[in-house]
Amino acid sequence: MKRAASTLLTLALICALCATAFAAVTEITGEATEKTILKYGNVTLSVKISEFFAAGYEYGDVVAVSFLDTSLDLPLCSNYSDVDSGTAGVFARSEDEYLVLAINMGDFASTYGIANKTAYPDKSFSWSYCEGVDGPVKFTLSLKEKGGYYDDYLLHKLVYTDAREDYPGLTDSEYANFRAVTTSGMGKNKLYRTSSPVNPEHNRNKYADSALREAGVTVVMNLADTREKAESFEGYDKSYYSTINYIPLNTGMDFTAGDFKMKLAEGLRFFASNPGVYAVHCAEGKDRGGFVTALLECFMGASADEVVEDYMVTYYNYYGVEKGDERYERIAAGNIVKSLERAFGVEDIYSADLAREAEEYFAELGLTDSELDSLRANLSDEPETVTYIVRPGDCLWNLSRKYYGSGVYFGKIAEANGISSPYVIEIGQRLVIPAK
Repeated sequence: MKRAASTLLTLALICALCATAFAAVTEITGEATEKTILKYGNVTLSVKISEFFAAGYEYGDVVAVSFLDTSLDLPLCSNYSDVDSGTAGVFARSEDEYLVLAINMGDFASTYGIANKTAYPDKSFSWSYCEGVDGPVKFTLSLKEKGGYYDDYLLHKLVYTDAREDYPGLTDSEYANFRAVTTSGMGKNKLYRTSSPVNPEHNRNKYADSALREAGVTVVMNLADTREKAESFEGYDKSYYSTINYIPLNTGMDFTAGDFKMKLAEGLRFFASNPGVYAVHCAEGKDRGGFVTALLECFMGASADEVVEDYMVTYYNYYGVEKGDERYERIAAGNIVKSLERAFGVEDIYSADLAREAEEYFAELGLTDSELDSLRANLSDEPETVTYIVRPGDCLWNLSRKYYGSGVYFGKIAEANGISSPYVIEIGQRLVIPAK
């Protein structure tokens, strides 16, 4: 795998830091209005990136940012992924003209009391100032510590390419970041994770689509797209993906947002109500896909070590980071470990009961006991028989639909349990559900 690009980038950054380490850095002021807040709460300032750098600031500096009644010390970075999940920063991205304040996988504007978002049924949105805030909001930026974040900045500067030939040591499936989830409790070849099988942006879609077909995947949770967007990608009509059952969720990147949780609940219910072979994907299969897969792994009984190990396979597939690399633990700690600890409200996932935490998390999303049972059953190895305790509202027809995909097999359950017409069952009764 080629790593020349990453090495050259590191050397260039080091040279740039040394060349200007002692340059004078001046205070900068800017402002933002509710009109300059982006979809996920990123706040665009009226400060041009070129002017900011001309004032002496460099990537890896720690910048003191003051606004309203808030003072923050934030790293200056070139992309959102240059900070850990849930961490704020000052971002000077190459594709932007102006500085942006943002939280990686979070909402800066709402978190810091600047504005609240209103989403509309047509999927448009608007921002309005929080109570007591008068716009435009003024920001003051000054140097807190020269190069104070530089080591961490370099750690986050992992580079991958979209050229298949740059990964001669990977199989096509690995290049597509496609793999079976094999953590404890998960059924064999029941759940897969992958990069997008339809979006050609990263040149992995055709490899992912072929892997889906070979694995016999039939039910997919698409975290990245609307249906219209998925169908608009070149080659969609001829893809295997177009023939299978998928739910397009188009989730945001903030795992704590109500909208993300609502859409995740839709995806989980989709898995619970559609028996099959499953896959989860976003664009790269790294952030949203990694988080949702980790939740399902926890739910099914995986250990923290297993969850982290599976998550970090993605960083090998894209960046060549292996266990034993000094970056390995820091990447895991700053991403999936932190995300799960925030989601579950625990201090340490390594000492937590992850199966219980995941079940409670799914229940908080609104999933019922019956839906949780169905989700667990659908992701498990199929036993010869299942034991089921009758709950209020159950009937043999619905149980047949749940376990066999159709209500017409209710007689099979009745026969296995010696139930004759009129097929009356009682709450608390233990039923044997035979294999279909």
